[in-house]
Order: sequence, then structure tokens, then C-alpha cells
Amino acid sequence: MKRRICLTGILLLFATIIFSQQIDSTIDKISQFPAKLFGSIHHKTEQLDHELTRQTEKYLEKLARKEKKFQKKLAETDSASAARLFAKDPQQGYIALIEKLKHDSAAIVNSMGGEYLPYVDSLQGTLAFLNKNPQLLNTSKILPADIQKSLGQLQQLETKLQDADQVKQFIVARKAELQQYIMQLAHVPPGLSSIYNDYNKQLYYYSEQIREYRQILNDPDKMERLALQLLNKVPAFNSFMKSNSFLAGLFNIPDNYGTSEGLVGLQTRDQVMSIIQGQIGSGGPNASAMLQNSLQTAQQDINQIRNKLSALGGGNADIDMPKFKPNEQKTKTFWKRLEYGTNLQTEHADYFFPTTTDLGFSVGYKITDKNTIGIGASYKIGWGSDISHVNVTSEGVGLRSFLDMQLKKSFYVSGGYEMNYQEPFNSWMQLNNMSSWQQSGLVGLTKMVSINTKFLKKTKIQLLWDFLSYYNIPRTNPVKFRVGYNF
Repeated sequence: MKRRICLTGILLLFATIIFSQQIDSTIDKISQFPAKLFGSIHHKTEQLDHELTRQTEKYLEKLARKEKKFQKKLAETDSASAARLFAKDPQQGYIALIEKLKHDSAAIVNSMGGEYLPYVDSLQGTLAFLNKNPQLLNTSKILPADIQKSLGQLQQLETKLQDADQVKQFIVARKAELQQYIMQLAHVPPGLSSIYNDYNKQLYYYSEQIREYRQILNDPDKMERLALQLLNKVPAFNSFMKSNSFLAGLFNIPDNYGTSEGLVGLQTRDQVMSIIQGQIGSGGPNASAMLQNSLQTAQQDINQIRNKLSALGGGNADIDMPKFKPNEQKTKTFWKRLEYGTNLQTEHADYFFPTTTDLGFSVGYKITDKNTIGIGASYKIGWGSDISHVNVTSEGVGLRSFLDMQLKKSFYVSGGYEMNYQEPFNSWMQLNNMSSWQQSGLVGLTKMVSINTKFLKKTKIQLLWDFLSYYNIPRTNPVKFRVGYNF
């Protein structure tokens, strides 16, 4: 009996120690909460807020000019229709939207737009939870004011996104009025359709721009992921999210969500399929064929309506599908349009030069999906005359510019202008001798080869002709073969 009591006591003591260690471990992890998180959130949301306001103002100004042009063109042929269509000055509507977006700082978020953003929901819940429970962050580096500031900035950005949705709805409604008028015309005045198509193009790009900003906001960085991982281990946080998240407000998530009790009463997939089969069977032996024919007829009707919409510019209830090939780069931020690369070019020794390798680095800016313009620099390394006489030297440097234009699929037409210092040097001060710099004018073909690696995205193979090499003294090799890699 005493042995059993002792054994029970030892087990209880062991369980208590383990439980205490788990609590201490949780406290340690919360104490390791990233202190720079709130500054990062504030910087990210503030930057997006600024870009959203700036881009919306730019697009609205463009659309206002399009309408003014539309009105002027229409008045030349049908002044009565112009007066009726523009009875209310649309410019005032655009100005009002710009002013609202600039000065709207309300923190009431009642919508996440047309797309649910799970990370944004979690981030807002995280900040709201920590704002009410700052004592959980056992560090003097985090102040309650930091949490409140980040939460306020996030809520303000979400308010601005709601305003952006209202802007888009206003533009869609205005576009529908213009479209309805054009559809009623037996003969469309010259240039009117072109103005309308440009208007629709701006609407498309603005919608894509807003979607891009939402995706940026919904993309957590490493520090934000760590914060969520730490808080998910706190039961109070999980309870808070079940009651206060945007998703919980929509669907009234029960307390037993995710448990076996929460699934009681729900129909399984097999039960639903059984009900459907039973309903079809009650219709007789031909019920299945009749249902199939009805579905095909409905699909044909939908296709006919879709074709009619496409003939007018094509689209859904929100925005028209573009009649042009969209430039996917247009809505990306400046930094996301940059493409970094490196390349190598080796030349054998001749009468004037030793064997050399040009190591180049470049930064390209994607003008469109097919065209890239950029700058770069190179460093020429000398290896000596042959394998028996290896001698590493600095044989020159270069400054580069380039343009790649897609020709067909993975083939590009490439061109560029370069300035190269073609003499050995031991000091950077020697590069000030401008008479030693030579020009290169390059034109040729580039082949892009996509590769699936963690760091490298494409292999770039180039065959270029230097048409200015014949004017250099001493003359340089006019044919250049380069192999590069884009990150």
C-alpha cells in the first residue's frame, strides 16, 4: 500500500514538473516575441496607404480626362445626347472620391472587399488581442503605444481599401452608362469607341492594382509568421479569434468548432450524394438524361450571353474583360518589376590581350511582360596567356545598358550600349583616363531558358555583334558570346 502511495506521489510530482515546464516554455516563447514587429507592420501599412491613395488619385484623374474627351467628341455630333448624358458634371464625382480617400481615417472595418484575406484577418486579430493584453509581451522594448499605432494604421488602410472598392463601383456604374449609350447608337461617331475602350482599360488596370495591394498586405513576412506561431500556442488568443475575427463575425463560429462535437448533425458527402440520387430516381428512368439536357441548354444560354457581352467589350458584372493583352507589370510595384542578373564572357588570348573573363552584373526593369530595359557593370579578369602562364590581373571594367525585346516565345532581340576600359590597372584612379575608354554598340539574339532552382530563375544565352568594334584601336572582338543567369 505504501509503495502504491509513493508511486502515485512520484507520478503526480513528475506530471507537475512536466506541466510546469510546458508553461515555462510557453512563457519563454511569448517573451521572445519579435519587438520590431509593430514597426514593420506600421511601415508596411503606411507605405501601402500612401501608394493606394496616390495610384487611385492618378487613375481617377485619367478617367476624368477620358470622360471630358468623350463629352467633347459626342457634343460635336450630338449635342442633345451630350447634354443628357452629362447632365451632372462627372468631374465633381471624381473630385469627391479623391478627397474622401485622402481624408478618410475612420477605423470601422465592415468589409474585406470581394476577396477574403485570411492573413489580414489574423493580423488584425493579433493586434487587437495584444492591444487588450499587453502584459503577455514580457519585454520592455514593446510599448502599448506601438501596438495601438500599428492597429490604427492597419484599420486605416482597410478603410482606404473599402473606399477603393467604392471608387471602383462608381467607375463601373459610370462605364455602364457610357456603354448603354453606345449600344443604342446606330452609327458610333468616329473615335468614340476608342475613348470608351481606353476608359475601360484604365478601369481594368485600377482593379488589378487594388488586387495587387491586397495581395501584398496578405503576404506575411518571416517576423509576422513567427508572431502568429507564438500566439497560436496561447489558448486565450484562440478563444479571442473565434469570437472577434472577421470570419467569425460572418459565420458565427461555435465554441466547439474543429472538435468532434462540432460536427454532430452535419451531413456527410455520401449522404448528400444519396439524396441527389434519390431525387433523380424519383423522376423516372429518363430523369438523369433530362437533367443532363437541361444543364447543356443552360450552358449554351450562358455562352450566348457571354458572347454578346464580349462583342460589346466582354466582361462580367464587375468589369469588362479587356479587348487588349494586359501588361501584367503595370500594376506591380517598382521593386517587383526589377530583375537582377549576372553573366560571363570569356575571350582567348591574342596579340594584344591575355585570356580574359568579363564578370557582369545587371539590374533590369520590366517595361512590359515582353520587354526589359536595364543597366549593369562588368569587371574584366585576366588569366594570363595559357595554362602554363597563369597570372590573375585586372584587365578592365565596363558600364553597360541593354534592352531585351521578345521576338517569339523564348527568343529575344537584344541591343545595348557599353563603355569599356580596356587597359590593365592597379588603382581605381587610373579609370579617370577617358582616352582609354572604348565604345561598344551591341545587337543580337538572346535565348531564355527557364530553370527550376531556388535562386536562379532563367539562363540567358546571348550572341551579340559589336558594330562599333571596328572603330576601336586596337580593334576588339566584334562577336561576343555571353551566358547569364537571372535571379
